[in-house]
Amino acid sequence: MSAVSLDQADIAARVALETARARSAQPLTVVVLDAGGHVVVARREDGSGIARFEIAFGKAWGALGMGISTRGLAARAAKMGTFFNALAAVTDGRMVPVPGGVLIRDGANRIIGAVGISGDTSDVDEACAVAGVEAAGLVADIEER
Repeated sequence: MSAVSLDQADIAARVALETARARSAQPLTVVVLDAGGHVVVARREDGSGIARFEIAFGKAWGALGMGISTRGLAARAAKMGTFFNALAAVTDGRMVPVPGGVLIRDGANRIIGAVGISGDTSDVDEACAVAGVEAAGLVADIEER
């Protein structure tokens, strides 16, 4: 299984936070997972809320678990509420289906990880995640599919 490297994950998290500061975003927490769902890097800015790690993790984990971005999961959840209630139950509530969870793909289009961000609006969280992934030389997948 291909996986995002520590160096790539570190760049993604660092640049995501730099992007947040440039945008005057609220304090963020960033979690980068490898393709197996293991934490590679987690960064929490001063002032980021105490639940932000779990939310960021849930965004990244949900994207990996379903193979689509959390923007896509949010669109599906709006249409298939019963399915997402069941999904929440079988995943012990780990999935957070709102934008800010971005799949990380390599040059061969393989999923090698995901990044989840929490702290500002979901759109800002997602934009910072995309900036970080792209700075690491990887492909950020936010398609809804």
